[in-house]
Amino acid sequence: QVQVVESGGGLVQPGGSLTLSCTTSGSRFNPRFIRWYRQVPGEERDFVARISVTGSTTYATPVQGRFTLFRDNPDNTLKTVSLKMNSLQPEDTAMYLCNVNVGGMDYWGQGTQVTVSS
Repeated sequence: QVQVVESGGGLVQPGGSLTLSCTTSGSRFNPRFIRWYRQVPGEERDFVARISVTGSTTYATPVQGRFTLFRDNPDNTLKTVSLKMNSLQPEDTAMYLCNVNVGGMDYWGQGTQVTVSS
């Protein structure tokens, strides 16, 4: 069984920053990728960013240049990754969810809410 836990969401003013974290545990295998998605009620879940076990990253166009995803643990595995979000705008408001695929199965956390509002 794999557990995925997100943290770090909150309320921030436009132009502000937040850092989200995703921690995985409970698996014998280190995941090869961690992905972040976001979802607004009534809309589809959108891809935000991905990081591989080598540290390479991919970003969705709307967040390119503003968000940075990185490994955040001393051994540089994907057990914990953080998503640094700068220059946040109201359209970034969403529930942010972390996804990991282990052994061909997708695991999701409960999500962390990010609200960008003045």
